[in-house]
Amino acid sequence: MKKFDFTINGNKYSVDIKEFEDEQATIHVNGTEYLVEVHQEKKRVKTPKLVRENVVRQPGEGHIAKKASPGGFPVEAPLPGSIFKMKVKEGDTVAKGDSLLILEAMKMENDVLADQAGVIKEIKVKEGDAVLQNDLLLVIG
Repeated sequence: MKKFDFTINGNKYSVDIKEFEDEQATIHVNGTEYLVEVHQEKKRVKTPKLVRENVVRQPGEGHIAKKASPGGFPVEAPLPGSIFKMKVKEGDTVAKGDSLLILEAMKMENDVLADQAGVIKEIKVKEGDAVLQNDLLLVIG
C-alpha cells in the first residue's frame, strides 16, 4: 500500500493506493474508497535480438569417429592425470579386478583395475606420462 498527499485547487487530499491491477486501482481518498481507472502511456520495451549467420557445417564435422579396435579389450583412463606406477608388463596374465596401474589425479592415487581377465597385449603408457580421460592405457587380449 502506497500513500500520497495531493493538493488540488487548494484542498489537501490523503490518498492510499490499496490495490492496483492492470488499469484499475482501488484507492482511499480521505477515508472514502474509490475504484478508479488509470490511463497511462505504455512504454515499448525493445528486446535486443541476436543476429548472426547460420552455421554451415563442414563435411564430416560433428561426426564422432570410433576408435579402431586394438584387437583386444582396451583399458582407458577413467579421468585425467599422470601414470604414477605401472604394476604389469606386456605378457602378464591378469584376472578380473587385478590392479593394472596407479593413476595420480587431483593429488590422489587411483588404482586402475582390470575389467576382464586375460593377457596384457600392449602397454601404451609409461610411468610419468600425462593422460586425458578416455586415453588408451593398455590392451588386454
